Amino acid sequence: MLALFAVVAADAGHRAAAQGRLEAQYTASIAGIPIGRGNWIIDIASDQYTAAASGTTTGLIKFFTGAHGTGAAHGTIAAGQPTPTSYGETITYDHRIDDVRMALAGGNVTNYAVEPPLPPAPDRVPVTDADRRGVFDPMTSMLNRVAGTGDPVSPQACNRKVPVFDGRVRYDLRSEYRRMETVKADRGYAGPAVVCAVFFTPISGYVPDRPAIKYLVTLRDAEVWLAPIAGTRVLVPFRFSMPTPLGTGLLQATEFVSVAQPSPHTAAKTE
Repeated sequence: MLALFAVVAADAGHRAAAQGRLEAQYTASIAGIPIGRGNWIIDIASDQYTAAASGTTTGLIKFFTGAHGTGAAHGTIAAGQPTPTSYGETITYDHRIDDVRMALAGGNVTNYAVEPPLPPAPDRVPVTDADRRGVFDPMTSMLNRVAGTGDPVSPQACNRKVPVFDGRVRYDLRSEYRRMETVKADRGYAGPAVVCAVFFTPISGYVPDRPAIKYLVTLRDAEVWLAPIAGTRVLVPFRFSMPTPLGTGLLQATEFVSVAQPSPHTAAKTE
């Protein structure tokens, strides 16, 4: 859920040097029934970032699917802005593998491969070359950098639109400010979170008449709660909720431990 703002020129050098690390654990549930768990590790340095996540199904869902997934994104930081250079994810379920690999430069997809490919469908909206330009991968899209010098946990973190390409579908994620809340992880962060409404708009790679697409397009009650990574102006999801036909779907951080890392310039002064 990311729309990136450029920092002002006078502040760019200082803000680009901000560094931090997040180690988070999440649980997923539907209608209060646990269905999965996962972890997310993010490292933000002065000129680059990495983000890696893994997750698995639990409970009754595990009995039927036994799904397990991993994903990672890497990129550079210029004028404070994360810009992806590579993305990959692999999901294993029912003895099948879903795999996505992408390379990017300057926000443009230069190479990608998906397995299995999208099945042929005469009414599928085709993905054009233009749809793969000026985009973020799904994981980088969740690194929400807030411009300026004030508190990043603010309404400014919402009210933006993010162009995303996941290797098959090109879509926009738009967010609007809802309210402020206070959150507390079992371990780690306790403090304010900004709550944004999230809206999904498919652009290409999808079949318009699919029920899942129709449901997501008309959805108005999805919310993401954003919390900060220490030492940076980057906010990431602490909680995500959306209604489903089976009940409320919820992704919730149980551990959210972030640590500010000194910049090389600062470290040199202390030696």
